[in-house]
Amino acid sequence: MSNDGMTALDSEIRDLLRFAAERSMLPRFQNLADGEIEQKGKDDPVTIVDREVEAFLTDALTKLAPGVPIVGEEAAHADKAVLDHLSSQCWIIDPLDGTMNFSEGKDPFGIIIALADAGETLAGWLYDPKTDRLCHARRGEGAFVNGERIAARTTGQDPAVAAISVVFLDEIRREQVNQRLAPHYNLAETPRCAAEQYPRLALGQNDVSFFERTLAWDHAAGVLWLNEAGGKVARPDGSPYRVDEWDRKGMLGAASPALWDELAARMDGMY
Repeated sequence: MSNDGMTALDSEIRDLLRFAAERSMLPRFQNLADGEIEQKGKDDPVTIVDREVEAFLTDALTKLAPGVPIVGEEAAHADKAVLDHLSSQCWIIDPLDGTMNFSEGKDPFGIIIALADAGETLAGWLYDPKTDRLCHARRGEGAFVNGERIAARTTGQDPAVAAISVVFLDEIRREQVNQRLAPHYNLAETPRCAAEQYPRLALGQNDVSFFERTLAWDHAAGVLWLNEAGGKVARPDGSPYRVDEWDRKGMLGAASPALWDELAARMDGMY
């Protein structure tokens, strides 16, 4: 690492993210035309920005590392065979994380890139275009925010703050949340944006969270970053997150291993 915690690759990725945001994303924030938003499914919009940013980053990363396949969210939606690359070396792109927020003209939203190999994340970048905040990590080398090494910290609140979303939960799971978690935590809304949720778990805003869906483009970078910061993200049974298990449900995240253990005990048997 250089003195500011940025390698040459980190700097190049940051420049790509800034360019994509300034060219395609920020000019259209709160300025999308009706025809620039479509629905891929229930509560699953896609915008012209998602497609433009993914196309740009796919081209740029291919030039940066020829021969390394790209797993982009929109490409995978169009062709499930793209997901086969998750078991080998690949780039993983979420071109507009928080699309629902963006389509409604709300914060937060971001861009996520990860580099993985054999199902494990090697490096990750989570970028907030509105604040120019870049969270990045490399396996075994720590977690950084804008080039400064950080250590995860809790909120210090009692009860601890749990960011819980019930959007993708069925009625049984929602009732389990009400019975098992609500009495023990100060419940907070999630930001509907993994590029923001992971920083909240490390930077003293949330203590714990759990994720029903664990798609690689949402979680590959954030899991690595929070674990490198000294927090803990893992499957409910304690097994590590793998990007090639994208369709497996359930994952717990916490600002410390102790908080993770408490959450896992309270959720025992839910997955």
